[in-house]
Amino acid sequence: MAKILIFNNDSNRMETYYRGEVERMPYNNNRTLTVKEFRGSSKSSTLWTTKRTMQSWNTTRYLYGAPIPVGFAFKRPWERRTWIPKPTLRRSCF
Repeated sequence: MAKILIFNNDSNRMETYYRGEVERMPYNNNRTLTVKEFRGSSKSSTLWTTKRTMQSWNTTRYLYGAPIPVGFAFKRPWERRTWIPKPTLRRSCF
């Protein structure tokens, strides 16, 4: 069970939802995005987004016309580092 916080831009308020992993995200049309897909590999029990983001997802998904893989799209910046950083050369300019 995930706690989902959604900022509603129309009413200027935060809304709280509790959903299971296989249920659809709030403000999502035709079940095109489930909580599990939105969470990805994040281990957080609290997820957050905005109503406009979900509406944009609905529009994008409708225009694209096919399933969109989302395993990487909604991760936090510190969760998506799956690569090993390469050292860069630094030159001192005096």
